[in-house]
Amino acid sequence: MASIIGTNRGVLSLKSFMLNCPKKSLPYIVSIQKPTEVMCLRASTNSSTDSVHNENYCMNMVRTRDYDGYISSLLFPNGSRRSSLALRAFNVELAQVKDSVSQKTIGLMRMQFWKTALNEIYRDDPPSQPVTLELWRAVKRHRLTKRWFLRIINEREKDLEDRPYRNLQELEAYSENTQSSLLYLQLEALGLTDVHADHAASHIGKAHGIITCLRATPYHSQRRKVYLPMDICMLHGASQEDFIRGSREKNVKDVVLDIATQAHTHLQRAWSMSKNVPVAATPAFLLTVIVENYLQSLQKVDFDVFHPSLQKRNPLLPIQMYFRSWRNKY
Repeated sequence: MASIIGTNRGVLSLKSFMLNCPKKSLPYIVSIQKPTEVMCLRASTNSSTDSVHNENYCMNMVRTRDYDGYISSLLFPNGSRRSSLALRAFNVELAQVKDSVSQKTIGLMRMQFWKTALNEIYRDDPPSQPVTLELWRAVKRHRLTKRWFLRIINEREKDLEDRPYRNLQELEAYSENTQSSLLYLQLEALGLTDVHADHAASHIGKAHGIITCLRATPYHSQRRKVYLPMDICMLHGASQEDFIRGSREKNVKDVVLDIATQAHTHLQRAWSMSKNVPVAATPAFLLTVIVENYLQSLQKVDFDVFHPSLQKRNPLLPIQMYFRSWRNKY
């Protein structure tokens, strides 16, 4: 198969990354300094205990459901870390709607809840729910733009149609409206308003969205669902049944190669802008490590998206992300 990945950017030697680590495994958790004071709105959240509960609720949700996002959030500065976790928890809430409901109508009702909750957050009257309260805190602290939240909700709502992407451009549009919009919010949480950072975020979000679609292919195939772009599948003569069966034929690998190549193109474009992107944006852009690692691993198994090694968590990921952050490079 053709090669799409350039020279490995390498991993620096490890000094000391984490404070809490299991005895027989590499560390996964970084201790977090909590703010000493938290603004509270309703009577039910006036105590510091409730505030800590909300923070821990979001943290645990992200750690369980979005481990990559959890690690990157831990590397945010103290003043933005909690807000990043709140944004990630919001994203998890929306992302899991599609797989957790049996009927589209129920999914639409849950999306409507988040639309209503968002309006109430911006009216300083958030529902008494841990994620919405943490989001309200982040919105107040960083003046987050409502438009990016709405783009994420609306795009996730459209995704309830439960159909494959018609073409690669449709997958890119979905990734822009979800993953890139989340990055725009994280940049705001970092106090950044910069056109170069936004441009890089657009490409990183698209790259991450594309590889997320590839990574989820085995999971979806087991449930007899295929979401890969139909135009690429038709180009190589690969049917949905091929993916449902977990085929490792050349035409199936060629579909994966084409899609992965587009993700790598976006990654390269984001890297090419790094000289103009403020260093402060680095924590939000550490997802490039995840994209790069997956593409390299995919190439090593000859673009066999069903290879068991691709389903394993990379134990070096926290170390790699830490040193990329330490070097102020994404």
